[in-house]
Amino acid sequence: MDLNGVSAVVSGGASGLGEATVRALAAAGAKVVVADLNEDKGKALADEIGGVFVKTDVTDETQVQAAVQAAVDSGAPLRVLVSSAGIGWATRTVDRNGTPHDLATFEKVVQINLIGTFNLLRLGAAAIAKTEPADADGLRGVVINTASVAALEGQTGQIAYSASKGGIVGMTLPAARDLAAIGVRVNTVCPGIIDTPIYGEGEAAEEFKAKLAQPVPFPKRMGKASEFAHLVVSLIENDYMNGETVRFDGGIRFQPK
Repeated sequence: MDLNGVSAVVSGGASGLGEATVRALAAAGAKVVVADLNEDKGKALADEIGGVFVKTDVTDETQVQAAVQAAVDSGAPLRVLVSSAGIGWATRTVDRNGTPHDLATFEKVVQINLIGTFNLLRLGAAAIAKTEPADADGLRGVVINTASVAALEGQTGQIAYSASKGGIVGMTLPAARDLAAIGVRVNTVCPGIIDTPIYGEGEAAEEFKAKLAQPVPFPKRMGKASEFAHLVVSLIENDYMNGETVRFDGGIRFQPK
């Protein structure tokens, strides 16, 4: 699908993987709605790329609908949804002291990562369904969800995170089949260890990142957010990619710890 002249919504678009994706989509000619909770970064990015910022809690139906409507109101047909909003968490199911995992925390991780992803998927796809087909195949739009290799090889303490990301992987094919009737493709990316601002700066941060990259077979480094964004654009532009979960991890396979 040609990105030039379409509109897109990117959740978690103000930083990290989302920011890189926003920049890549805008560079390809898309009008991008940056949907994020961070107003300062979100507005600055939207102004820079000629897009629109909408403060968005992905678990809130009204706020997600407002982000989708902003894309519809842009004057360009809404054809792209990218879900990259999410949080991480590390707690054992039962810790060494015998304390069970906090239920509220588990629910919060699932609410943001999984239900938040579905919220944008369902509301955005409903809006995309109202557009005219973009090609002879009847394609109207593309959805890219962000999961994690932890969905497939969750490590110790990743029970909540892996469950939430595994849910995203699990809904990819059913969503693609559901939305085929309206001409919407759905794919999911499972990133491995990606270098984003979450790791901080300075010597200690660099040492920590070097340690994280050691198990990566090749290239022997962390992935780049720009490489993730490049993959997202490629999945959007390749019209025969549908219902797929794609690893983006340099060949890493997570060990138990």
